[in-house]
Amino acid sequence: MAVITVSKTAGFCFGVSRAVQMVYEALDAGKAVATLGPIIHNQDVVNDMIARGARVIEDVSELRPGEYVVIRSHGVGKAVYDAIAALGAPVIDATCPFVSKIHRIAAKETAAGAHVLIAGDEHHPEVQGIIGHCDKNWSVFPDEIVLKREISKNFEKRLAILSQTTYNSKIWGKCMTVLPQDDPNIVVYDTICTATEQRQTDAAALAAQSDLMIVIGGRHSSNTVKLYDICSAYCKTYHIENARELNTLDLSNAIAEDNCRVGITAGASTPANIIEEVVSTMEEILNNNAENTEAAEAVEETVQAAQTAPAADAPAADDDDMDFATMLEENFKKLHTNARVKGIVMSVSNSEVIVDLGAKQTGIVPASELSADQSKKPSELVKVGDELELLVIKVSDQDGVATLSKKRVDEQAGVEKVIKAKEEGTVLESEVTAVVKGGVNVYYEGVRVFIPASQTGLPREASLDELKGKTVKFIVMEAPERRKSAVGSIKLVERQARAAAKAKFWETAEIGKEYEGEVKSLTSYGAFVDLGGIDGMVHISELSWSRIKHPSQVVSVGDVLKVYIKDLDKENDRISLGYKRAEDNPWEKFMNQFEKGDIVDAKIVSITTFGAFARVIDGVDGLIHISQLADRRVENVKDVVSVGDVVRVKITNIDEQNQKISLSIREALRDEEDED
Repeated sequence: MAVITVSKTAGFCFGVSRAVQMVYEALDAGKAVATLGPIIHNQDVVNDMIARGARVIEDVSELRPGEYVVIRSHGVGKAVYDAIAALGAPVIDATCPFVSKIHRIAAKETAAGAHVLIAGDEHHPEVQGIIGHCDKNWSVFPDEIVLKREISKNFEKRLAILSQTTYNSKIWGKCMTVLPQDDPNIVVYDTICTATEQRQTDAAALAAQSDLMIVIGGRHSSNTVKLYDICSAYCKTYHIENARELNTLDLSNAIAEDNCRVGITAGASTPANIIEEVVSTMEEILNNNAENTEAAEAVEETVQAAQTAPAADAPAADDDDMDFATMLEENFKKLHTNARVKGIVMSVSNSEVIVDLGAKQTGIVPASELSADQSKKPSELVKVGDELELLVIKVSDQDGVATLSKKRVDEQAGVEKVIKAKEEGTVLESEVTAVVKGGVNVYYEGVRVFIPASQTGLPREASLDELKGKTVKFIVMEAPERRKSAVGSIKLVERQARAAAKAKFWETAEIGKEYEGEVKSLTSYGAFVDLGGIDGMVHISELSWSRIKHPSQVVSVGDVLKVYIKDLDKENDRISLGYKRAEDNPWEKFMNQFEKGDIVDAKIVSITTFGAFARVIDGVDGLIHISQLADRRVENVKDVVSVGDVVRVKITNIDEQNQKISLSIREALRDEEDED
């Protein structure tokens, strides 16, 4: 009776699944998409994307205007990022987080002067991307023999050893055995992807117990080729891309045996539907060769059981491999769901934040789990290098990924703080993030606080949009308790602040004391000025030495004035303010500058039947009587002067008590003639 067993870890890895999802999301959003190389080594998936409008390009120079360039999970070198930036093209960076981590290591080590040794295939796109972050200080080695040679060649240098994520873990273990012991100039980074390592281990275990192995994946897929090599060491193995290829293989000898055991595994670029098609086709082939229907039913039952059963134990490793695996395991901490952990931010995108947890798993914080305030982009909340306290939501050892939440940690701590703030009447401070029905929202320590329109402190006719983006102070009126929202008030804080400021004002207020205050409102009879918790009024007559019809001729709402107290009425909270300064009095300026007998230029500002008024300086006008307009008799003032004329006059009299000035054109002409 034939048995089909599907490897537990076959198919899409986290990085590939993430990249494919990002492309489909972009296509669903109607974006023009061009992938820089095939998004994965699976032609069926690539063809589907092309059918939906995506393009595959080999160089960024092929980009069309407005087209989004997708960097696939293999990643690219720094020069490619620079070329994209130079074009100003929008980017969808689907680089696998594990690969991005290698890029950062490579860049950091080469910047520090190290020579980077990369385990892998020099022509593989992932390795090419790593090389692109190494400047010129790099070498690639395929196995322990070449590694030993590279170490000898660069023995005087600091060496940083890392690997392609899909590198063969067994060969990596052998590479570690050729390293010099306790050499301070050699640092090793274990960068084989956890999912790759697990997939290879599961494939080896399954192949060791099978008569035939089917490895599904692209012909050019590095990790699939490695699976084929691993399985081939144990039993007859075929590498196919899809179910159709099964019919081209000669399987008669393998499946003719009684109790034939068929194992199936797949590379990281193989979708689940292709694996299912291969299983289904293999069932048909086995059924056609079965001697009775009972054998066919057994196959179906075995397949279902195998897909849910845990993978078989891996074959026993030699002592060196076991020691190496143990050594690596000890260097990484275990993660558990609902545990609190700390992580360092390694990269930030619009959809997620990648963090280093010091664990085997890469930590990923989805944008939705970063903050309760969804109006903020991840880049506005965190930056590379920040240390975050996080809650583990889910751990996937198969993918080597831990899904984390910063929002939930903030909420847990924030609820407690907000409840305490309500109990103690503490004034809190935060930014208004959104205008919603009936009020505005602010977030404090991850907790949403709703502030009703009536508690914003704005007038009824004012728009709540005025508050959006502003930092406000508020107190908590209703604590969140079990629900993760609270109710707050800006108005009560302002009321308390004004009451405190008013009390402080009356403690020190005295006539003559000067203040700087903002003009809050204007009336026909004056301007109200905020002195800090209490308003005082500057009467219209105090705003200017000149006669004005309305305060708006001199000041506007929002102006800051330097005023002084003229009178106080504490019982009625009334404060009269002065604004005019004695030193600004035009009459005083005139008296300091001119005297009787001076000849000056004056501007005609008005005309009457008995003469004309001329302005000597701003705020001081003098009368030129009709008899003094010329050296002859004048019947009509307008025959001699017009408003706006500048005339030469003599100051003939100054009435200081009544602040009146007499001027004469006639006397000025006579004096000038006498001088001639």
